[in-house]
Amino acid sequence: MVQRILLKVSGEAFCSKDGFGFDKGELKRIAGNIKDVIDSGIETAVVIGAGNLIRGRDLCSIGVSRSKADNMGMVATIINAVALQDELERQGVDSRVLSAMFLQQVVEPYVIRKCDKHLKKKRAVILAGGTGNPYFTTDSAAALRAAEINADLLLKATKVDGVYSADPMVNSDAERYDRLTYMDVLNKRLNVMDATAITLCMENNIPIVVFSMREDSNIRNIIEGKNIGTYIGRIEDACR
Repeated sequence: MVQRILLKVSGEAFCSKDGFGFDKGELKRIAGNIKDVIDSGIETAVVIGAGNLIRGRDLCSIGVSRSKADNMGMVATIINAVALQDELERQGVDSRVLSAMFLQQVVEPYVIRKCDKHLKKKRAVILAGGTGNPYFTTDSAAALRAAEINADLLLKATKVDGVYSADPMVNSDAERYDRLTYMDVLNKRLNVMDATAITLCMENNIPIVVFSMREDSNIRNIIEGKNIGTYIGRIEDACR
């Protein structure tokens, strides 16, 4: 039975298609979906990317060092986290932002026991600042936090409805997978999460579900066991 989840939301989900910054409607919808899950009694932590504000690879292309670009990206995740917190509170959801980067005037420092305490009180916990270290993606941060807080499930919200053999936006013949093992993802080099994130989940036996955030109630439907998106897990689970 799922009691605690880690939701990974990309920064791009906060803006309109091919947009930048924040789209009020998208922000409101994401917060509403999180509220729906928390109201059902599920302990919910959220890790957010920053692609709507800054992309490390774009900075690197203009000469910014990788470590500095990653640090800038981690700061940007704090901006997104505070924006989500504001919308959650508008919808009546008690929430906290915990960050791996020190910014005490704005957010709380990430401490595992503090995070656990907030979750048990049914607060939405938004985890910002990545891992606090450069050279790690927010996917790796999500997998790490999921392991640390003993999440039953890691949900990765994307722009498409699951994992495909190729980019479905480019290749109309791309095959969509219903179930995969961790090793399937690694061996097939499927571009869904980086290898560090997949390996962390595999070593800690944390199932992953990749799904579209564009449809309301998907998170609750996944928790209720409905066949939404692509399930990634152990061999015995993936073969069910």
